[in-house]
Amino acid sequence: MNGSGELTLAFELSALKELAKPGAVFEDARRWSKYVGVVSEKPTYVVTNFTRKNRIRQDFFSGPKGKAESLDSVREQFDTDRHVFVGTTDDDRDLAEDHEWEYLDVREAAEAAEWPLAGEDDGEATDEDEDVRDDWP
Repeated sequence: MNGSGELTLAFELSALKELAKPGAVFEDARRWSKYVGVVSEKPTYVVTNFTRKNRIRQDFFSGPKGKAESLDSVREQFDTDRHVFVGTTDDDRDLAEDHEWEYLDVREAAEAAEWPLAGEDDGEATDEDEDVRDDWP
């Protein structure tokens, strides 16, 4: 990223959940993005609860709209040189391309920006660790 601030960055909620410190990621992203927000198919209260809990101040969020409509709406309302959608799946990639957004997988974004992933060197159990414990007597 070039630091010009001429970038709109949208995170899929599931991508944010893969990051160890989503609030810190938002703050970092603000240094080189003009607008940063969240899009999701989840109900508004789910997104709001997550962002509140992680002290994330969004410039936009999908609200009652789905991801596709949200990406179109954000692109129309936030005029920047680039629009980048950070997601987790091939469906997210296809969605971004279908709506004229650049796509970036959250793991690639995390590596490039040096954002730790959830469960990565932070002492927290991963989903795999939890699955193993469930099998214990």
